[in-house]
Amino acid sequence: MARAGLTPARVIDEAQVAVDELGVDALSLTALATRLGVRVPSLYKHIESLDAVRQAISVRAKVDFADTLARAAVGRAGGDALLAVCNAYRDWAGTHPGRYQTTLRAANPGDPADIAASERAAEVIFEVLAGYGLDEPQRVDATRLLRATLHGFVSLEAAGGYLLPVDVDRSFDRAIAALDRALAGWSGGVELPGGR
Repeated sequence: MARAGLTPARVIDEAQVAVDELGVDALSLTALATRLGVRVPSLYKHIESLDAVRQAISVRAKVDFADTLARAAVGRAGGDALLAVCNAYRDWAGTHPGRYQTTLRAANPGDPADIAASERAAEVIFEVLAGYGLDEPQRVDATRLLRATLHGFVSLEAAGGYLLPVDVDRSFDRAIAALDRALAGWSGGVELPGGR
């Protein structure tokens, strides 16, 4: 019953496809074994556990996500880089919904590959934000705003949350234009009354 050529890499390849189709929480060793045409005990020749599979998916997804964002940013600066990276973010998250969910996990402190992959995605965003003249603390704040905006948008879009009759692409473009304006004035530092 075992499928010829089964390797740890092949198991993770199939698992990441399954995560996109079924969702992270629906991934099980039973479902994975069925997809691969083997029995669950046979998987243990190639993987340690379901948690190890999820961790491997997360690392791969973070690497692919960071590479996608980096390719989008090449040769661009300021608002042009921001728009390209935001579009790449939205497209990648929409194409790989399960894998996208795994990129939200904080890096596992015991996994150097996960730390490096997580840092790579942050570096791409930091480089884009540096084009706005932001120093490091400002880039951290701006990264949090950017991430919250993009995650909120793509999550609502994936859940079918945009049913009003205005074009969703138009709304996305306007959100990015608003971020661009906010980032352009960010270094001036605006404090809210009663702010922390």
